[in-house]
Amino acid sequence: MSDTTVVHLLRHGEVHNPAGVLYGRLPGYRLSTTGEAMALAAAEWLAGRNVTQLVSSPLERAQQTAAPIAATFELPIGTDERLIEAGNAFEGMRVAGGTGVFRAPRNWWKLRNPLQPSWGEPYVEIAARMLAAVENARDAARGSEAVLVSHQLPIWNLRLHVEGRRYAHDPRRRQCGLASVTSLTYDGDRLVGVRYAEPAGATDPDAVPGA
Repeated sequence: MSDTTVVHLLRHGEVHNPAGVLYGRLPGYRLSTTGEAMALAAAEWLAGRNVTQLVSSPLERAQQTAAPIAATFELPIGTDERLIEAGNAFEGMRVAGGTGVFRAPRNWWKLRNPLQPSWGEPYVEIAARMLAAVENARDAARGSEAVLVSHQLPIWNLRLHVEGRRYAHDPRRRQCGLASVTSLTYDGDRLVGVRYAEPAGATDPDAVPGA
């Protein structure tokens, strides 16, 4: 058996969100028609690879994104709670524009510590749960490849962790577009490479960060 294992972290596709809110872990947010096409593009990009494990966040948009991959590789979709979107105090609110949460003084206390961050799940906890999910998938897919479907901030937070970078960052500078793939290559248990691809093309810069 090969000692090389690849774990692909796939962000879900575009979500139908006409109100432009930060939907976070809220139920009822499904892929848009464009998002469904993005999921198909990701499955086509992965086709031909030696994918033996497929695991998704429990949120509906992630499960939908995993569905074309499950069909391509004839795999069941496993669910791992550790891949879920980051907790956020601003769920259900608009975070941009003239009515965004940052314009209301009552919300400023929640913004007091961007290094933690004070408005949501601590970065260190996100990194820990994501790393545990990745290592579990790596062990299950030894010598082959695994696909984990998750969300922007958790994927980006994990990448910052494995690359030894600071967790605090500007959300506008995350390299984690819709339906993008961040691939971690392992030699045994040792991480030897990180690659990034955008099978569905670049994400609109006006997309809601962290969704």
